[in-house]
Amino acid sequence: MSAWLVARFVGSLFLDGATFSIWTTLILLHYSTELPPWFVALVGSVASGLGSVLQFVLLRWVLGARQPWMRRFAPSRERLAAALARYPSASFLTIAVARATPLPDAPVKLVAATINYPALLYLLAIVLGALPYYFVIALLGHEFPFPGWILAALAVAIPLVVIIERLIRGRRRRT
Repeated sequence: MSAWLVARFVGSLFLDGATFSIWTTLILLHYSTELPPWFVALVGSVASGLGSVLQFVLLRWVLGARQPWMRRFAPSRERLAAALARYPSASFLTIAVARATPLPDAPVKLVAATINYPALLYLLAIVLGALPYYFVIALLGHEFPFPGWILAALAVAIPLVVIIERLIRGRRRRT
């Protein structure tokens, strides 16, 4: 296990966690062919968690900002109200369970940021929630290696699906 390989793995998951977190599963599958599943799960959940907590802290800052120029980066009041109605409490267990699934955890993150949930507890919940999910994905990728071209195709397809879905949803709202 080379230091460069580990640095690429950690850096990839950190950046993914700090941004949109749409390539996490692909990153785990890719590196699970070269790294042991336990390592992928343990180190990966910490790296991803640190990136996610950075995004969380920035989101809290944006939501708490009083400057007019910051308001355009904050989610709309309607979106906040919908998230708060859907997830009335952003408890430790809720955050951990949301992270333990492949479903997006953005609504829970938004609620937690809105109620000023402690960043260190958020990090701990993210890491503990990610551990079993990351281990299962890493074990799957280790036992059944996916060809690089399939992972590359999925890396392109996933953001395209997200963009198309948002465009369709935007058109439905306008009509």
